[in-house]
Amino acid sequence: MFKRIVLFLITNLAVLFVLNITMRILGVDRMLAQSGGGLNLSALLVVAGVIGFGGSLFSLAISKWSAKFMTGAKVIDTPRTEAEHWLVETVRRQAQQANIGMPEVAIYEAPDVNAFATGMSRNNALVAVSSGLLNGMTRDEAEAVLGHEITHVANGDMVTLALIQGVVNTFVIFLSRIIGNLVDKVVFKTERGNGPAFWITSIIAELVLGILASVIVMWFSRRREFRADAGGASLAGREKMIAALQRLKQVHEAPRLPAQMRAFGISGGQAGGLARLFMSHPPLDERIEALRAGR
Repeated sequence: MFKRIVLFLITNLAVLFVLNITMRILGVDRMLAQSGGGLNLSALLVVAGVIGFGGSLFSLAISKWSAKFMTGAKVIDTPRTEAEHWLVETVRRQAQQANIGMPEVAIYEAPDVNAFATGMSRNNALVAVSSGLLNGMTRDEAEAVLGHEITHVANGDMVTLALIQGVVNTFVIFLSRIIGNLVDKVVFKTERGNGPAFWITSIIAELVLGILASVIVMWFSRRREFRADAGGASLAGREKMIAALQRLKQVHEAPRLPAQMRAFGISGGQAGGLARLFMSHPPLDERIEALRAGR
């Protein structure tokens, strides 16, 4: 379930990097420098918006393709097994209940118990589950997980995430160029154009600000998980959703779970302080408690 966030962020960062390089090759950064040695802030904001939103929206547009490519997910065109038939029909029923178009349904080979949904609109989505989920969960638990993913699609969570990421990207690019310009002009006393300090400082500032800005994206991700759990409970049943989360807790809190997966919060670990700010999912105990409390 954390996989959709990882896939989107990786694609977004890759596209953002390519757009940044393209703008520099075309000389757009040099065009932003005024004769007085400062920055044209209005033009910079426009360019930052084009790069920031361009990267995010392009990532959204290719999200289904990139998800299939990165996970090796195979779309079920014609169900060949009883499990595939059940999977497709369950997604079809839940999509009708949620009043969205029928998503593509796919399976990818992975031992972990996981699933994700992605796509650029409610009627153009992909729902994929791991082979580990099909083998490691009961049908009732898997039904609840599918309901959770269908709710993400119905709520338009990927679109909202793309818009938030676009805003974040824009301000990261904008502020990093301002910081780079200040260091270049004030510290290194570059009088004409942009010196090496501008480029080096801009890159470092972009990386640091990008990490800090991810806190906003992770906050939204955590909030939407509660809504998706509630939607999964509505589509499949509250007890089934609770059972699915308990199964995830049982599986992913085993000692053999890699630490990097726990950091994304799917395991429902006990991260606190600063570590919690970078969790894409709330701890599973909190999600179970919210369902039991009817929140």
